[in-house]
Parts: sequence; structure tokens; C-alpha cells
Amino acid sequence: MKFNIKVDGETYEVEVDVSAPEQPQPGFVPPSGGYQPPAAAAPARPASGAVDEKVDDESKVCRSPISGLVIRVDAEVGQTIEADETLMVLEAMKMETVITAPVAGKIAKINRAAGDPVKAGQVLIEFE
Repeated sequence: MKFNIKVDGETYEVEVDVSAPEQPQPGFVPPSGGYQPPAAAAPARPASGAVDEKVDDESKVCRSPISGLVIRVDAEVGQTIEADETLMVLEAMKMETVITAPVAGKIAKINRAAGDPVKAGQVLIEFE
């Protein structure tokens, strides 16, 4: 088997003898009964730990995209906001996620305060 190797800008052609073929390393070993595909898919449900809060109009809420901790709330009830304006900041795994307004409107209710834990899918802010 021949290879080209570059060292300090110089290319060298090397030949390697293989004494024994390499044994394959399995990435998955099926159970002794062989692989059995899963039965029919389960009905759709929220991701693990996600919250499935029902609302009348999904376009009038802002949901948390992640589970984490509210570290700052920049919005106030009654405030008129523009699309993409910062509403609050969440922290998860020492990383900050800025939550912005999905649409322009007026804030009717803020469901979480700084220091509150949130789950993915939980309604953070409601709009009028």
C-alpha cells in the first residue's frame, strides 16, 4: 500500500506492508434475537421535559425554545414592542439565549420573572 506524506513542505512517497487485514469494529451489535424494528410510531408528543400548554391563539404567545433559567426580563406588561425586539434572556448550560418578539404588538402578560426556571415549549409572554 502506498501513501504520500508531506513533511515541512516536502512530499515523500512511502510504501507500507500490511501483515494482516484489519478486523472490522462494529458500531452496533444487535441483540441476540436480531434487530427488530419498532412497532408503529407513537403519537406525536412534546420533547422530553417539554410543556404542552394550550392557548387560544398560538400567534399571540412567545414560547421558550429551551429549558433553562430566566436571567433577565427586558419587557413590561402594556409595553408596545416591535418584531425581533428583546423580551428576555434565558441561560442554559452557561450559555445565554436571547428571546425576541416573534411579532410586533403589545404585551398582555409576562409568565416568568428573573430567576424562574422554564421548560422548552413553556409560554413565556402573551400578547394582546
